[in-house]
Amino acid sequence: MKISADTNVLLHAAFPEDPVQTAVAAEALQSAEVVAICTTCLAEFVWVMSRSYRRQGQEIAGALRTLIADSKVVVDRPAVEAGLAALDAGGDFADGVIAFEGRRMGGDVFVSFDRDAVKHLESIGAPATLLR
Repeated sequence: MKISADTNVLLHAAFPEDPVQTAVAAEALQSAEVVAICTTCLAEFVWVMSRSYRRQGQEIAGALRTLIADSKVVVDRPAVEAGLAALDAGGDFADGVIAFEGRRMGGDVFVSFDRDAVKHLESIGAPATLLR
């Protein structure tokens, strides 16, 4: 079976808090022929890990890399790598993905009122401008 995994499935597989749901999530992921994970799902995964589970950037990046390492996992690799680069730089995964996808769609520069987002994106070479 080819599946599109929801964020809660990924979270149960990554954080075994509920033994029954963890086993079901693991079985679904392991038995699937293809596991499609959209960038929105990964951004939500990062948000839940940082806000609810209080995990830090490096641990979150490691969990993401583990999730996407399996050859049967299909993600938008360039967008995910952009998000991971932002996360590795101390920024936000979603901001990295947004900046990357915006450029891919024809935007020249990421603009934001978020000073930290602009600073972190600039640190990885992404064109970014702080709006005032």
